[in-house]
Amino acid sequence: MNWEPWTGCYKISDGCTNCYFYGPYAKRCGQNTILKTDKFDWPIRRNKKGEYNIKGDKILATCFATDFFLPEADQWRGEVWAMIRERTDIDFLILTKRIDRFPVSLPADWGEGYDNVNIGCTVENQALADYRLPLFLSYPIKRRFIACAPLLEAIDLTPYLHGVDHVTVGGETGREARVCDYEWVLQIREQCVKAGVTFWFKNTGSLFRHDGIAEKINPYKQTGIAKGLGIDISDGKRLF
Repeated sequence: MNWEPWTGCYKISDGCTNCYFYGPYAKRCGQNTILKTDKFDWPIRRNKKGEYNIKGDKILATCFATDFFLPEADQWRGEVWAMIRERTDIDFLILTKRIDRFPVSLPADWGEGYDNVNIGCTVENQALADYRLPLFLSYPIKRRFIACAPLLEAIDLTPYLHGVDHVTVGGETGREARVCDYEWVLQIREQCVKAGVTFWFKNTGSLFRHDGIAEKINPYKQTGIAKGLGIDISDGKRLF
């Protein structure tokens, strides 16, 4: 399930160039005004019986179509943290390219982090891995994951995998997608094996190079092809 308390976003790094949601060929291209959505309070809405509309024991992907740490959302983030704190029966996944803004609007009772919050830091190349991940590891977060998506080059995550629970890798999707090389994916997987970290190859992207041959992949087949390669690493826990 996805929860988007606000909508709108804008480019901050190279991985945003062909964004599947707001990029030049996406349906929401140019929608860079940040606005609350009609689902802002969705996790705490109740029915006539006083029960939550969203039942517990769910994973709620939060701000996957925008960014949780946009400065324009600073004024609303406190309310969102309060809802997350109330719904301890839901696991919230928060993925960001703006991890440097993590301390902004952090709740007073955050401490070492909430048990039901998974913070994910996106990195698409080595330069951003070397900038974002030391910051990511320096913050008080109980549950962390790294998303190499879109993966634009070979990345060495080895120095940053301590204290990380999981790594997700995916290629770039869309008409102008840049290549995702399977060798880059396998290298990251091997780094995860050595560090004892779970790994998920989410999707191939639209231009996938395998055995030295780059091929365009149908959008509806990208996830299935990635899964079919059988390289995911799980510890049996439900994280994603």
